[in-house]
Amino acid sequence: MEAYRTPDERFDELAGWPYTPRYLEQDGLRMHYVEKGAGEPVLLLHGEPTWGFLYRRMIPALSAVGRVFAPDLFGFGRSDKPRSQEDYSYAGHYRSIERFVLELDLARLTIVVHDWGGPTGLRLAVSHPARVERLVILNTGVGVGAPSEQWLRFRELVRAVGPDFTASRLVQVACVSPLDDDAVRGYDAPFPVAEAKAGPLAFPELVPTEPDHPSAAEMLEVRAALSRWEKPALVLFSDSDRVFSPAHAELMAAHIPGALPAEIVPGAGHFLQEDKGEEIAERIVRFVAS
Repeated sequence: MEAYRTPDERFDELAGWPYTPRYLEQDGLRMHYVEKGAGEPVLLLHGEPTWGFLYRRMIPALSAVGRVFAPDLFGFGRSDKPRSQEDYSYAGHYRSIERFVLELDLARLTIVVHDWGGPTGLRLAVSHPARVERLVILNTGVGVGAPSEQWLRFRELVRAVGPDFTASRLVQVACVSPLDDDAVRGYDAPFPVAEAKAGPLAFPELVPTEPDHPSAAEMLEVRAALSRWEKPALVLFSDSDRVFSPAHAELMAAHIPGALPAEIVPGAGHFLQEDKGEEIAERIVRFVAS
């Protein structure tokens, strides 16, 4: 599999990102992650089109109460990026995160998921329940069918823009607060050339909008297993996400037996870690402590 590796200098001196890069190799590809803190592990999983940098405002508080791991999915961040969209699949992303957890032998996990981190991390939880103690679910879903008309428009936008897409612009339009120059640089750092962008371009196509989609059966299995999840779960969505509304949060919480009532963060968009990262981190710290 041919892959692009983003030059290290693209990540030099990113504001709010002082972490030493670490790597695990999987089948000749290098997966990047950062690690900070001590204690029971907290796994932070990102989605489209972000990377571990998304959690930079949350890692300091979370690492005070646990051993935080923030890996980059293949195709994102400092991880290697297969050059063809056909190299990406829901099953492939899941297997890479599963291998990450197994190779590091992580147990008693708190898994924090967002966007595409949801289907990936929630599948990990229901597939390895003995390793997972609790879930934190941020603006995501798992199932078959488009989350909203807004999401369908987003998919068409990504198709139209193609390799000319800019990650920071996708993040900005889904935030309430404006991104500063440091954040723009951080989100754009992984994608300096068109050949680096196959992963973000592939993700919208992996959402199972139809029952015969290749991802559909696996997604439905995860959703069914969540209806039996009795360990603690915190469902924390924002009030201004045009894809995953507060109503989605309530449905998610009602579907999971172990979930607390859904909580809604005011003044935040889809990327609530960007708009309200410190506030969300404090809520997760209280959840873990309780």
